[in-house]
Amino acid sequence: MRVYFDNAATTPIDEAVIAAMTAAMQNNYGNPSSIHKLGREARAVIEEARKTVANCLNASIGEIFFTSGGTESNNMALKCSVRDLGVERIITSPIEHHCVLHTIDTLKKYDNIVCDFVNLDKEGVPDYMHLEELLQDQSKKTLVALMHGNNEVGSLLDLEKVAEICENNNALFHSDTTQTMGYFPIDVSKTKIHFLTGAAHKFYGPKGVGFIYINGDNRIFPLMDGGAQERNMRGGTENIYGIVGMAKALELAYQNLDERKQHVEYLRAYMKAQLEENFEDIQFNNSDEKYLYKVLSVSFPPSAKSDLLLLNLDIAGISASGGSACSSGAEKASHVLEALFPDSDRKTIRFSFSHKNTTEEVDYVMEKLKKMVAVKASQTNQISI
Repeated sequence: MRVYFDNAATTPIDEAVIAAMTAAMQNNYGNPSSIHKLGREARAVIEEARKTVANCLNASIGEIFFTSGGTESNNMALKCSVRDLGVERIITSPIEHHCVLHTIDTLKKYDNIVCDFVNLDKEGVPDYMHLEELLQDQSKKTLVALMHGNNEVGSLLDLEKVAEICENNNALFHSDTTQTMGYFPIDVSKTKIHFLTGAAHKFYGPKGVGFIYINGDNRIFPLMDGGAQERNMRGGTENIYGIVGMAKALELAYQNLDERKQHVEYLRAYMKAQLEENFEDIQFNNSDEKYLYKVLSVSFPPSAKSDLLLLNLDIAGISASGGSACSSGAEKASHVLEALFPDSDRKTIRFSFSHKNTTEEVDYVMEKLKKMVAVKASQTNQISI
């Protein structure tokens, strides 16, 4: 049996998405920049996809631009804000994705950007009062860059609250919504966000395609120079099939959001209860109040058995991770875990769920875990039997 509990890293492509992409491959092979019939048809397909994505966010179609994924989109938001909007200071957190933190490092090195970190609570949620304090200094034009849902521990940002704080303090607001796009409703007509980003492979679409929302009030120029594609915002022939697949995946995600969420939350709660019932000294890195519901970050006590827990899970046919996808094959704690739990010798495993997962799969994981880590005394006899 193979169990896939690493859906925060990437998701399987939905069958309906594959069908939509296959149809586009067969029928829409013209270059969207060509003026002949096949080119116009390809362009129409792209614009229909743009409309779909815009409608999901209640945005204008002129505010949606297609990219290669979340990393490019985040780079675009940060670097173009500095270059084109005069941003001199960025406020972020130490647990952002590396594509944000490393981009800020580059901006600090080559553009002399000032970077401040907002304080976090033990679950990775920003201290909103501290954010307001940081924004009192308006001597430099500031961009706040905070992710909506943390990919490792599942902490969830209050988008509306941060947007309001930024607006009241004349700051721009960029949110990496890669983990939450398709899982939470986001209405940019009500929540003042200047930039947000998405990647198709996080919501059952193809890899290698994403988008950036750029609020119409912001006038920036291309990060990637080339032709006049994407309304002169991104050079390069468009990935038609990927764009079609992404739009279909996002449409399905929002059409089925409540049903999918209910199932995933049930699985998460079921697994959490099973872990608490069966194992000693289990801790969870997620909040019980406001959290990214597809993620369950589990902290196991240190032991000889837990050292190679991730590897042993894989051998047992269970795909999980020790942090983000960037560090899922490593035993060393990620930058997120080190920031939140410095000097901890505990072992963290991230299980992340899909609406395609089942309780039987959770039971299978419990069965295998009982042979890998210490169980409660009340369970010892059951295992030996």
